Amino acid sequence: MMLELKHLRTILELQETGSLTGAAERLSLTQSALSHQIKALEDLLGQPLFVRKSRPLRLTPAGQRLLALAECVLPEIRRAEADLRRLREGIGGRLHIAVECHSCYDWLLPAMDAYRRDWPEVELDLITSKSFSALPALAEGQIDLVVTSDPTDDPALGFAPLFRFEILLVMARDHPLAGRRYLEPADLRDETLICYPVERSRLDVFRRFLEPAGIEPAGTRTSELSLMMVQLVKSGRGVAALPGWVLAAPLAEGQIAVASLGETGLWSMLYAGTRGIDRQRPYLVGFIEAARRTACRVLAGIEPSG
Repeated sequence: MMLELKHLRTILELQETGSLTGAAERLSLTQSALSHQIKALEDLLGQPLFVRKSRPLRLTPAGQRLLALAECVLPEIRRAEADLRRLREGIGGRLHIAVECHSCYDWLLPAMDAYRRDWPEVELDLITSKSFSALPALAEGQIDLVVTSDPTDDPALGFAPLFRFEILLVMARDHPLAGRRYLEPADLRDETLICYPVERSRLDVFRRFLEPAGIEPAGTRTSELSLMMVQLVKSGRGVAALPGWVLAAPLAEGQIAVASLGETGLWSMLYAGTRGIDRQRPYLVGFIEAARRTACRVLAGIEPSG
């Protein structure tokens, strides 16, 4: 037995997901099959690749060496595969992207950078002017891909899941609700809720949390920028419902407090929307794959789409 690409992919997924279960899901294997593969590789190398029972999973020096090899080799493999696809199909085209998710730039811009290296012939651009009318612009052909958490039933469009994320309520550190693990809808009755400037029907905190319970917050105010919303919260101007990954840095610095919305949390899915006639174009599929990989690498607290 010798080192194979599947071994490098396995060690990379172990590092990125932090668990056997997550790596098995990403590799489309059963946990038992993955365990057997790792055990055979460890027998070949004569040493363990990760520390058993560590949470999250922690690689040994041998595992770290294989990880370094994987991070060097696998991107080259992907680039070679992309080159071969282009040679076979003459791939090139336009990929203009709009974002309805107002807090996506932390992972989307690195994903675009990685994609440009693999697909240099594609005309790639981010169209910020269509953020508040992205899906109509997609249907009309003005843009080619929309990052959204609000898919529609339009038969002309298709939506590929990117990843799951939890929406958390963020509040000032000294807020009366701070310290609670989760909140009920009634807890927001006396609060000013800071939201993005879109219809309530597109905001999960209203559609899936407050409105089913018949609860209305004391007031609302809007901001287009997640960073500004966090600053307003810190200054005691209200509370906000934001994706958990947006809050990782200020939470780690002790600037804010957060709580889940409901005992099991309010979870949402982010999608890449495309026109149905375009959904199998290789350069579109390639971008969606790059977006998934990058998001799982750089964002805290998200779950792969499966």
